[in-house]
Amino acid sequence: MLGIVGTIPDARFPLLHGRAHLVDDQLWLADQRIPVHRGTPALLAAAVKASQYLHGPEIYAFLAGDIGMGQGSRDIYAFLSRHVQTFSLRVLTFHYLQPDVDWHNKVLFAIEAMAERPMLIADAGFMYAAKMSGQAASYDFFTPDAGELAFLADEMAPHPFYTRGFILHQHAKVEELIHHAYQHDNAATHLLVKGGTDYVVRNDQIVAKVSSPSFPAMEAIGGTGDTLTGLLTSLCGSGFEPLEAAVAAASANRLCGALAHPTPATQIAELIAVIPQALEKVLQAKPV
Repeated sequence: MLGIVGTIPDARFPLLHGRAHLVDDQLWLADQRIPVHRGTPALLAAAVKASQYLHGPEIYAFLAGDIGMGQGSRDIYAFLSRHVQTFSLRVLTFHYLQPDVDWHNKVLFAIEAMAERPMLIADAGFMYAAKMSGQAASYDFFTPDAGELAFLADEMAPHPFYTRGFILHQHAKVEELIHHAYQHDNAATHLLVKGGTDYVVRNDQIVAKVSSPSFPAMEAIGGTGDTLTGLLTSLCGSGFEPLEAAVAAASANRLCGALAHPTPATQIAELIAVIPQALEKVLQAKPV
């Protein structure tokens, strides 16, 4: 199985875990239907759609409601710290959780004690917690955008709010930010940096850049960065090598724009629906 951990922006949503399913492009976990908007639902739906096409492993989700107060995130941290060792997971992807260094470390220590350690992918809040704890190097992938990369690159910032201004203004200098992050051990083994150009990095070496196709309308669609991480999760869990998975994920995510013909009014679910066609084009162009 592939595991995905995250939160739903609904304080009433309970702590749930189980196999995630798409039924008529509707996302279900247990008996709960989850609207596919941006955030963890977009990541989860993209991962399920991609894994279905790839005949890959099932997707197992760990979710709770959190509207920024942190209780749902703490519930997930506590559950994983006690129970993650009971699961067999090829990949474990962490998404929107309130960053908490102590809870992060408890979860990471529990993962390190698993009989078979899964590949670890971190995005959003959990990536922040990994950097803040000094444990970034324990991860196989971070998937930052340029702003998140700036925080990783700032060795003195204890929290994203305190990223130094001169670093934040270097968004156009992504390669410099990548080098800064690795110089101070604040990056995972691999980075997939999301942006106008996607950068695929291993141990401070930029091994690929993906910049086409490009559709300006996609910039107005919330959730395209989330779907990219979902694609990466499924490709990594379906037998692709990390660098190959990252390039294929970045390429397929962009091709969804070509296939869905997006406008600023397009919803992320419309892009997720064409993931199989996008993956087919990418994988036919470069066979595994």
